[in-house]
Amino acid sequence: MTSTQPAACDANRATSQPPGATPHPGPVLAATILASSLAFVDGSVVNVALPAIGRDLAGAAPDLQWVVNAYLLPLSALLLLGGAAGDRYGRRRLLVAGIVLFALASVLCAAAPSLPWLLAGRAAQGIGAAMLMPNSLAILGSSFTGEARGRAIGTWAAAGAIAGAIGPLAGGWLVDLIGWRAIFFVNLPIAAGAIFLALRYVGESTDDGTPLDWTGGILATAALGALTWGLTLRSTGPGGGAVLVVGAVLLIAFVAVEWRRGDGAMMPVSLFTRSFTGLTVLTLLLYGALGGLLLLLPYVLIKADHYSAFAAGAALLPLPITIGIASRAMGRLAAKTGSRLPLTVGPIVVAGGFLLAARIGSGGTYWTEVFPALVVISLGMAGAVAPLTTAVLGSVDAQHTGTASGFNSAVARTGGMVATALLGAALAAKGDALVAAFHMAAFVAAALALGAALAAFTLLEANRPGTK
Repeated sequence: MTSTQPAACDANRATSQPPGATPHPGPVLAATILASSLAFVDGSVVNVALPAIGRDLAGAAPDLQWVVNAYLLPLSALLLLGGAAGDRYGRRRLLVAGIVLFALASVLCAAAPSLPWLLAGRAAQGIGAAMLMPNSLAILGSSFTGEARGRAIGTWAAAGAIAGAIGPLAGGWLVDLIGWRAIFFVNLPIAAGAIFLALRYVGESTDDGTPLDWTGGILATAALGALTWGLTLRSTGPGGGAVLVVGAVLLIAFVAVEWRRGDGAMMPVSLFTRSFTGLTVLTLLLYGALGGLLLLLPYVLIKADHYSAFAAGAALLPLPITIGIASRAMGRLAAKTGSRLPLTVGPIVVAGGFLLAARIGSGGTYWTEVFPALVVISLGMAGAVAPLTTAVLGSVDAQHTGTASGFNSAVARTGGMVATALLGAALAAKGDALVAAFHMAAFVAAALALGAALAAFTLLEANRPGTK
């Protein structure tokens, strides 16, 4: 797929141009950053606000899980469909529609009179994010090439990290000063800026007329949804087994359908080369580990160490700031030397940070327990974020960048969602039991990060740049 800048009076007509030939690289990059930042900011802000939401809406531990999973479930389940739809019907079209839906859903969350209304708003946010996220990355991948792509992706990752830094801090301040409802209004100016830039500067990708694989999309969505729902039920009680079986059967059916459809599939099996498979395994393990720990850490700081929401948000600052500073350089490095080395070393460093996090809550101070762990984790993630994105976009042809980025994003969110679903017992614990559960989660996260490093080392090709 290709993109170019359409005339103002012809905004709805698709035109084409060689990949990487966008006439407005700066505004296009800004549009993709603002769009994806909606999802990044929302996730980090809500984690800090969970205790306040629970108090205001009388939510127990399972309810707090669903404040997170009501967003992550449709996001993970629909990302693959959102990316494939963009490849076929226009990436800018899907991007703008997703941003609009996300903004409207944020208003619903802010005005929610009860927990069911909040969960409905969160689910709508997840659907919007599933439309905007893969297409923002696909637009980025088709608008730049070679080392320029590496630099652009590094800038995108750095900006996302900065947004992640501002999110918890500003969110915690708003929760303490105004209330948790205010955090959802933060999304509205970001959405307005992204829509303006996308409509003004981002060209529409060509609609090739290929019908979308609706059967595969429905099966993938249902399978991911059932698996996540079953894991959530399983973590809070004896139920969920039957739902997990249904999810597994649907997943097998999805693979069978995609295999039979060949190149016409939404997720062609031919895309699963050795390297792409390695990137998929790495993403699932690394982001599962990170998502689970980052959900539990602010909760522990507030509940066990009596931090305010603002202080808990500020405590996480070393992570996004370090990633933001280092990601651009790592993107350039991966574009020149290949992704295997940074994607092997980065997760190993992350694992060391998780082991340091197992000391949190043992009687030390922020500077002796929390800060060192977050710095080490962030250094490792800085070595992985941009190279991973560069490698994924460079591992497929131009016609499937939306599908590939959607699939990889779905895998990342599924990893975080599975971790969230399995943390029900930890969220329900109090006092020393909560700290002990956090320590166990940190050890498990370290093991998962080491597994991610092993996947990169054994499955990725050595000394091969991650771009085409």
